[in-house]
Amino acid sequence: MSTDTVLRELLVRQLDHWLPGALHRSRRATLALAYAGSDITGAEAALRVVAEFADRLRGRRLTVLVLADGGAALPPQLGAAGTALPADVAVHVVPGHPDRLPVALKAAGAAGAPLLTVIDGGEPDPAVLAAAASGRPAELLIITEPGRSLRPVLTAAGFPLVTEVELVPDADAPVRLVGYATASDRGLEALKDALWAVDEYAGVRYRDPADPAGRPVDITLAPEPGPLRRELLAELARSGPRTVTELRRFAVTSTVYRAADANRAVTSLLASGAVTRVPEHGRLGGDVVISAVPDTAAGPTA
Repeated sequence: MSTDTVLRELLVRQLDHWLPGALHRSRRATLALAYAGSDITGAEAALRVVAEFADRLRGRRLTVLVLADGGAALPPQLGAAGTALPADVAVHVVPGHPDRLPVALKAAGAAGAPLLTVIDGGEPDPAVLAAAASGRPAELLIITEPGRSLRPVLTAAGFPLVTEVELVPDADAPVRLVGYATASDRGLEALKDALWAVDEYAGVRYRDPADPAGRPVDITLAPEPGPLRRELLAELARSGPRTVTELRRFAVTSTVYRAADANRAVTSLLASGAVTRVPEHGRLGGDVVISAVPDTAAGPTA
């Protein structure tokens, strides 16, 4: 098991969410898969997912772009995965680096219709990201090396909603940074659900770049809330009292966690005395105001 296993499963789960919506919204859509190397096993998995939606593709047009190193070897490698594809799917293999994505997307007429782009490897080039944002709507999944936040460059490219997470393998393998960008609340929620539903035995843990302590956590449907507690306390220290609804929104848009995880984290913080609430009693509804206790606002919580 490896980060590649988690990434393939994450792509499959996101495609399961994206494809039905894209095909319902428009008569045409584009899936662009760009790889900095020659390993395109993710593209093979994606084509198998597309084949499963053959009945929904009737009367629609789905273009699948695959950009990767490998030249003439790429089409045979994709052959087995593509044999079950219906005639409504056009697969175009473009040898080369992800920096060719703007030209490939323009040639495919991807602008103005649903577009999901996956970029695996390489530096996040602004021109490439801008091309990925040309869909209506546009979603982007980017995998690169850690060391800087993807949020500023993805926001600058035109994506209002961004999340990022580091994949930390148990073995001596490199850490990968995964960013997801969209304009859709539902797309972001689906990605978050997919993140925590992938194989927990893959030998990979997550690290939220926004966590002040930077501690990896296990993949599980009910993630350990320690990092989110620290992030919520840091947000309360920066911004002052916030309603539960605002903290839920912060968790979704600024951390790797989901809205439901924020509820559990706030409940835990209240039980520990790290925060207070107004009103003091009753259901923890969205309009309840949460404030950090001054002595704990700046300190980490396990």
